[in-house]
Amino acid sequence: MKSYYSDVFQFRGTHYDFGYLQGQQLKNSPILPNRERQWRRREKRHFIIDPETSMNMLRQLAPQVLDEIQGLADALELDITEAFKKFGGYYLELTRSGCSIFTDSDFFVRNYDSHPRGYEGRYIFYQPTDGGYAFMGPTMQITGRIDGMNEKGLVIGYNFTHTKKSADGFMCSMIARLVLETCANTDEAVALLKDIPHRHSFSYVVQDKRGIPYVIEASPRNVAVRQSNICTNHFHMLHEENRYRQEESLQREQNIIKKQQNTSKPYEAFKIMNNPNEGIASTKYDASAGTIHTSVYLPKELKALFVIGLDRKPVIFDFNKWLQGEDINITKIKGELDFDKPFVNME
Repeated sequence: MKSYYSDVFQFRGTHYDFGYLQGQQLKNSPILPNRERQWRRREKRHFIIDPETSMNMLRQLAPQVLDEIQGLADALELDITEAFKKFGGYYLELTRSGCSIFTDSDFFVRNYDSHPRGYEGRYIFYQPTDGGYAFMGPTMQITGRIDGMNEKGLVIGYNFTHTKKSADGFMCSMIARLVLETCANTDEAVALLKDIPHRHSFSYVVQDKRGIPYVIEASPRNVAVRQSNICTNHFHMLHEENRYRQEESLQREQNIIKKQQNTSKPYEAFKIMNNPNEGIASTKYDASAGTIHTSVYLPKELKALFVIGLDRKPVIFDFNKWLQGEDINITKIKGELDFDKPFVNME
């Protein structure tokens, strides 16, 4: 077992100032050098050459996010085109990953399964003063979010289906960010997910304080919506988009149904998702399918639980108190994984 950690950052202010601060932090972080080494061989094939179309779309959806990217650009001394390629959440290829989501009327629990070498190890609380909702959650590609909850109690998480037949569109992490920042409830989230262009095929699960979860199956070609409280890595409606073997995803789905059928308390649900003996969490890190973190969100209470690794006690965040001005006193979330290579935020 190796020790891992996520850094916890919190900020209240404008998007530009938030971006600039993150850029200053990244100057002294191994994240960008480590990520550059990972992406160097794929850059020509997987990055858009002319991002103007996507930047215009972002200006329409959430122009303040471009201010954040401009702040990152200024702090890192990059031109805006280069900064958008790095942080704009558009047209970057992803590796295959797993993930599992289970919800109840009062909570939302999610396992994020992927490869540790691509994990940024950043957990962010952000309250903008120039537009958009405050939100919390772990990051991807700096500006995107892996999962999260906003001040209205809207929660989102996503599960990979495939990257074949990808098209021009936003990455899953930037889509999650835009939902959290611009949507107050599941109705608005579903509308945005239907409208925004999708780079890859993912299921997005959203839930708000009303306690009714929706799974939005999205590909570059089609979007379908269903009501369900369980989601793994295959589509139920867009069957033509299920490209790789589904046996493991189907089995994990059945394990969630069986194990969680009598669960009504969030901590019990968390333990089932986070315990490797339950057949849901995984240690298949080399296959990009190992459980890196487990998140639990309580929309009605505006609280969250979070843990890195398996079979561990979670950190508890009171997002409501933070929204009232009480800072989080945790600077690092520590955990262990059965793997030997670090997150990109670690030397």
